[in-house]
Amino acid sequence: MRRPLYGWLAGETISLVGTRVSMIALPWFVLTTTGSPGRTALVALAETLPMVLLKVLGGPVIDRIGPRRVAITCDVASVLAVGAVPALHEAGALPFGVLLALVAVAGALRGPGDAAKHALVPIMARDADVPMERATGLISTVERTSSMLGAAGAGLLVSLVGPANALVVDALSFGVCAAVVWWATVGLGGPAVDPEDAAAAGTPYRRQLRQGWDFLRGDRILLGIAVMVALTNLLDAAYASVLMPVWAKQGHAGATALGLVFAFWSGASALGSISAAAWATRIPRYSVYLVAFLVAGAPRFAVFAFDSPLWLIGTVVVAGGFASGFINPVIGAVVFERIPAGLVGRVSSLTTAMCFALLPFGGLLGGGLISGFGLAVAMLVTGAAYFVVTMFPAVDPRWREIDRRPAEVAAAA
Repeated sequence: MRRPLYGWLAGETISLVGTRVSMIALPWFVLTTTGSPGRTALVALAETLPMVLLKVLGGPVIDRIGPRRVAITCDVASVLAVGAVPALHEAGALPFGVLLALVAVAGALRGPGDAAKHALVPIMARDADVPMERATGLISTVERTSSMLGAAGAGLLVSLVGPANALVVDALSFGVCAAVVWWATVGLGGPAVDPEDAAAAGTPYRRQLRQGWDFLRGDRILLGIAVMVALTNLLDAAYASVLMPVWAKQGHAGATALGLVFAFWSGASALGSISAAAWATRIPRYSVYLVAFLVAGAPRFAVFAFDSPLWLIGTVVVAGGFASGFINPVIGAVVFERIPAGLVGRVSSLTTAMCFALLPFGGLLGGGLISGFGLAVAMLVTGAAYFVVTMFPAVDPRWREIDRRPAEVAAAA
């Protein structure tokens, strides 16, 4: 049965388009109304810190009552939280403190909501009889395509109606996503674990959390992936939420140009993800990982550090975007393959929470680097750190285990 998978992909596309609009509209709104990179960083912190905390705490709930219910409930509530920002701004009742509070609520809802959607993936892939790498490739394609459409649309929306009103699109997208996922996943909303499993039989909440953590820390590859992604997310957050908006503002490129940069990157990423899905069962994971991060990592920071010509910016953005499309299908397949079915909610929540753990500080990092050293140095330092973090698996032989697929492991046993 492939309706749940394809319906989930459709709903996620709609939701992610809205989220990408918010990614540009929200920091642009703060920058244009306050002129402060520091306040822009605080807004990023207010959104991402509750998101990470609730990802961790929501894992046992997802395993107990089912990911479908959690995902739909959080999306419905997000309509109100996000929609309140443009509504209060229009009414002249949105001081900075209230904005921070609303953004924090939206982040708190997004944490368990995203984790619950993530926990649905193995169930849908199994029911659709789709290889995990192909499923993660399709999901990555949706993410990249949504980023492209959302980023391009965000630049246009911000220019036409202003950043606050552009957030209306984000609010509506949560509601539409909830409706689509509800329709598509009927029958998948039960507990994610067997009724005989200890987590479903009344195990105390704290012990459920501990079970997830014990498994995660015992798997060196899974833990290594979480740490690596946490660090790259920190650097990506500095890049997207502060460094690039400041680049656009200082260079007088404007919100439209900022949106186009993200759109071209995401469009090329979508093509990369489609290729990864098509070659899912044949791609050498370890080699693809290293090459993809070499192309998609440090070069983009370097090209924006200087007054680079347009052709060079375009080349780096398109090449890096295409390479980045291979990363999530590889990492996603490895993660899902290594988590037992009865622990999917807890371990995937903890894994994604670790991946997002440093995200709240990305804006602060970007703002601090720019304030202390200027945009060019901030870009170069961030790019150098990105290179070191992503190339660590090249010197750690244990990472070669990611080339071993479940069938090969079973045959060896």
